[in-house]
Amino acid sequence: MKVTFPHMGNTYIPAKMMLDEFGVDYVIPPYNNKESLEIGTKYAPESACLPLKINVGNFIHAYEKGADTVIITGGRGPCRFGYYAELHREILKDAGYDMDIISLELPDQGIRELLKRIKKLSGTLNVFKIVKIMAMITKIAKMVDELEALTFWVRPREIEKGAVDKIYKVFQRKVIQAKGYSEIKKLILETRRSLLAVEQNEDYKPLRVGIVGEIYTTIDPFANMNIASTLGNMGVEVNRYVTVSGWIIEHMIKNALHLPRDLSYAQAAKPYLGAMIGGHAQETVGNTVQYAQDGFDGIIQIYPLTCMPEIVAENILPKIGNDYNIPILTLIIDEMTGEAGYLTRVEAFVDLLNRRRERVEGGEDLLLFGN
Repeated sequence: MKVTFPHMGNTYIPAKMMLDEFGVDYVIPPYNNKESLEIGTKYAPESACLPLKINVGNFIHAYEKGADTVIITGGRGPCRFGYYAELHREILKDAGYDMDIISLELPDQGIRELLKRIKKLSGTLNVFKIVKIMAMITKIAKMVDELEALTFWVRPREIEKGAVDKIYKVFQRKVIQAKGYSEIKKLILETRRSLLAVEQNEDYKPLRVGIVGEIYTTIDPFANMNIASTLGNMGVEVNRYVTVSGWIIEHMIKNALHLPRDLSYAQAAKPYLGAMIGGHAQETVGNTVQYAQDGFDGIIQIYPLTCMPEIVAENILPKIGNDYNIPILTLIIDEMTGEAGYLTRVEAFVDLLNRRRERVEGGEDLLLFGN
């Protein structure tokens, strides 16, 4: 068995660490790129969302490198992610790619079925070893998310432009070669020290923009056309509540163990969206409210075309924008999205935020509309 998995931002790092620790042979697909999307678009249904299409491209690339088994996580609630495993299975089969798919989620059959899948993947049912590796996965995922958040902080403040991007690209190159928990942890700590050593303009106060939306398109740099680094290089500090470690801890571990979850976003969303309707819609609404309450300058929602939960959230966001007097930009992504037009909209939004700040600092009474 040679295992592969889909890319979604930095999820490949804890995924490869897990497989290293279990001693499982694996293939990491190439980082998401235009070819991945083109392959997925060729085989996936036209109405399928962008993440599914890119995933299919990942799996076919990995198959060509010898992979025969796919591991993915599952979704909960009314979201297409919940049946990605079966969709992938049928799409790959119809395209002539014979690949087994192991979904690491708590199935309807209960914990025994999940343990059966883990044994199929790892070759062991040693509970101590499984728990230990799960703790490692969580730790590495949190460390990687914190490292990424540090790039969001340093990038707009760096004096030598491009310094953060250079360090982070070295990290991405080296982490592919790093093996297991200890080596990956060491590399993350080394990279953190390098980022902290970047000379910063401590007097600069950047605009702050919160990123909300569907998890894949907010986290994956190819899918969102490198929105975080683009904004950072424009002098904007980015923040994103939705993270890989948050998904692992809140949606996978706590759900499986029936532990209390952090639902602060649900409380914030309650006046606007009081129920979970699937995907990350309630988190999008709640996180938007939290960013507004925390004094952010603007918010960008990103989601793939046809994502119904985010379409609902998009129609609620203008109300929040009015209530909190905060600008909100929505970016909808599919395989036809043009980079030039996308970038133009982002630049125009940043210009708007800069003008608003200048007017506020000038003492003008600022209203969201008609400004």
